[in-house]
Amino acid sequence: MKRFFAKKTSAQGNKTLLNKTHQRSFSTGPQKNPYASVLSNLTVGNQKYSFYNLPALQDQRIQRLPYSVRVLLESAVRNCDEFNVKQADVERILDWVNTSQKDVEIPFKPARVLLQDFTGVPAVVDLAAMRDAIKRLGGDPSKINPLCPVDLVIDHSVQVDFAGTKDAKDRNEALEFERNRERFQFLKWGSKAFNNFKIVPPGSGIVHQVNLEYLARVVFNQDGLLYPDSVVGTDSHTTMINGLGVAGWGVGGIEAEAVMLGEVISMVLPQVVGFKLTGQLPKHVTATDLVLTCTQMLRKRGVVGKFVEYFGPGVKTLTLADRATISNMSPEYGATMGYFPVDEQTLKYLKLTGRDGQSVATIEKYLREQNLFVKHDGSQEDPLFSGDVIELDLSSVQPSLAGPKRPHDKVNLSDMRSDFTTSLTNKVGFKGYGLPQEHTSTKAKVQYQGKEYELTHGSVVIAAITSCTNTSNPDVMLAAGLLAKNAVEKGLSVKPYIKTSLSPGSGVVSAYFEAAGVQQYLDQLGFTTAGYGCMTCIGNSGEIPKEIQDAIVEKDLVAAAVLSGNRNFEGRVHPNTRANYLASPPLVVAYALAGRVDIDFEKEPIGQDKQGKDVFLKDIWPDRPVVTGVSGAVIQPEMFQKIYKDILQGSKRWQELDAGQGTLYEWDSNSTYIANPPFFKTTEKEPSPIKDVHDAYCLLNMGDSITTDHISPAGKIAGNSPAARYLKSHGVQAEDFNTYGARRGNFEIMARGTFANTRLINKMMDKVGPQTVHIPSGQKLAVWDAAEQYMKDGQDLIILAGNEYGSGSSRDWAAKGPYLQGVKAVIAESYERIHRSNLVGMGILPLQFKKGQNADNLGLNGSETFSINLNGGNIKVGSDIEVVTNTGKKFSATVRIDTDPELQYYKNGGILHYVLRKINK
Repeated sequence: MKRFFAKKTSAQGNKTLLNKTHQRSFSTGPQKNPYASVLSNLTVGNQKYSFYNLPALQDQRIQRLPYSVRVLLESAVRNCDEFNVKQADVERILDWVNTSQKDVEIPFKPARVLLQDFTGVPAVVDLAAMRDAIKRLGGDPSKINPLCPVDLVIDHSVQVDFAGTKDAKDRNEALEFERNRERFQFLKWGSKAFNNFKIVPPGSGIVHQVNLEYLARVVFNQDGLLYPDSVVGTDSHTTMINGLGVAGWGVGGIEAEAVMLGEVISMVLPQVVGFKLTGQLPKHVTATDLVLTCTQMLRKRGVVGKFVEYFGPGVKTLTLADRATISNMSPEYGATMGYFPVDEQTLKYLKLTGRDGQSVATIEKYLREQNLFVKHDGSQEDPLFSGDVIELDLSSVQPSLAGPKRPHDKVNLSDMRSDFTTSLTNKVGFKGYGLPQEHTSTKAKVQYQGKEYELTHGSVVIAAITSCTNTSNPDVMLAAGLLAKNAVEKGLSVKPYIKTSLSPGSGVVSAYFEAAGVQQYLDQLGFTTAGYGCMTCIGNSGEIPKEIQDAIVEKDLVAAAVLSGNRNFEGRVHPNTRANYLASPPLVVAYALAGRVDIDFEKEPIGQDKQGKDVFLKDIWPDRPVVTGVSGAVIQPEMFQKIYKDILQGSKRWQELDAGQGTLYEWDSNSTYIANPPFFKTTEKEPSPIKDVHDAYCLLNMGDSITTDHISPAGKIAGNSPAARYLKSHGVQAEDFNTYGARRGNFEIMARGTFANTRLINKMMDKVGPQTVHIPSGQKLAVWDAAEQYMKDGQDLIILAGNEYGSGSSRDWAAKGPYLQGVKAVIAESYERIHRSNLVGMGILPLQFKKGQNADNLGLNGSETFSINLNGGNIKVGSDIEVVTNTGKKFSATVRIDTDPELQYYKNGGILHYVLRKINK
């Protein structure tokens, strides 16, 4: 399996992976690389390579740069042409110790792009629409083509419709194809129509686990030229690959499309926070407990927009899978990356996952030559970092969960009972439900499958082993299997109304579960394999039993879900689980057995054995040495080689799927899945001047931590929503609505689904839900209905928001949707990095309140109109502009267009319009 340096892949035949990267350059004046003198040779075995030798620069500053910054440096040196990348950019990176404090801008050219199907479909739709647009403008449609390798893994569309049965996976996959046939046909067309674009078909695994186990090269070979692998992905958890020593992070789909088309990424040279690990994890603690601890610590520190780099003697005690778990949750702790440099553990993992010997040997020798390899022997000086180093003694980590509403709200396992009980009566917020004391003991009697059960606040109704965060980690997965074995052998069981599911991130998990003999025990507890995809982690949890759902609603119970996922924002996992806790896979099984989250495992039994004797969690918990012993014995490279050998061929269903041919896509005007978006239909060869925002009404006035899921939900389409009305008007029955995520290729539905989250809190309304006030009429309408009326009346719109606006998934429709609702600007206290970039990429102006100010203390309630003088687009990066309301209130806000290229994108109406005009010249 030559996955690192092979120039061809089995699925692409004579399509080369990298030889088209320089087919076309947008540069009008590139020059010879001024660093050509450091181009050096490297021989590994009988193979000869070349590389841009960083030590040959003979600059002492390199030795103290963080390893993550050295990757940025190598890219700048290699791509320097005095046009897109200049020597001044290289110097800025070399002088990182000083320049990282000054928000200086640098270019970065990623080696490849990674997509998943929910964000990948709209990206391919945009590329297809750009081909139409360039033809309309008299250009060559074939110029719209990826210039770097693009991998799309279909993993987001499968749902847990069926669970707990042996045939659940097959039935879920059959339904997935039935619902998504049109999308899959479109993607299959894209894989034929575009160069450098390959698809990992549905049923293969989760994008980040497939990337970790198979797609990642660690080092690229472009016709004999070696350089570090790097990737941007249209999913925020792309950072998982940082655990393998690959630089990578999430970007918006809009920005990813620009990278595919040859644009360099313009980024602010980041500060790098050093996170020193010492000691060793206790034997009863998992990598999940560790990542939840790190997430809480880093959220308190504040690392948004920064790299985090892990170092110290504790690092070498962590397996590669443990590191990947920590890197995966970088978005949850707010960092752009959570980086582990390559070391011996990395090489060990590459061999374990079946990468070939020549590739691994070349990776090692190249990275050692470049001083990009960590030895952990005391011979290397620690890099310099930004500010104080964070330190964690691994031996201090305790078993924990996170919740009930945010991934960085860690709760020690020993405190779960008291923490949940207190949250019931706490005022409504991230740690409270605002229940009166007398309602905390509410119970509901439920008849289910001929037996009566009692539900209370804290009853577990969903228990899911899910998400690449954990299913990529054999130790925590085998711990769940061994705990299940111990539980079954003692006669413990799970109540039948609890929806239990197992959705591994790759087929390798099933292989080692079978080899270890634990799958049968998970099956007996209801954790049968439901499919290979994201599933419950992204809200594709399916329905819970109607009897249970009705009881929860009738008694207003705070029911619980426990999942091994990475996000638990309210309303994300399931509409009827108001308390959602992130936990390790073995704890998911434990809480399923207990049936409630308000249990003190130290004092209360988890159940009774066959003799009626109390069984405590400690009696069935497998310690780390036991788990690692099993994993070491059963996991073999052949498992990975067998699973990934033919992964690009897909199932019989995929192979039989009919897909069209041709350079231009044949749009079907009746399709409710794929539609030609309006973004480029009026694009002209030159941009129009930017117009001022004049007397704009406020569409929504929102508070802190508004996520991209609040803005553009991925889950179920509610039957009374504007999107549902549209689908019904096109003859689609309610059972075929599918999810918003699956409909992202249709702009009509996505515009109507913007701000359609049932848990949306709009301060202009007196209740939670996807509604707002249409100011001129005073009507309370669905957000889309209000926006549509404003657009009919020719009214500009703005949005008011608090801190962390746009946090969560890197969802481009969270910017595209507001654009299609007529939103011209967002005024917020702060932004999540990817979403801010996406807003600019769609031509929406992100403004930021001055420090200490917000809508509330400025006396703004959303009933005002807002005017913003943009001076014909003659604004500057990071400048302040005045916002004037019709009530006479004025305030200054900062333009959050952070770089000069972003300003050009904004002036062109968005990044894709900019690229389209550039290509067409």
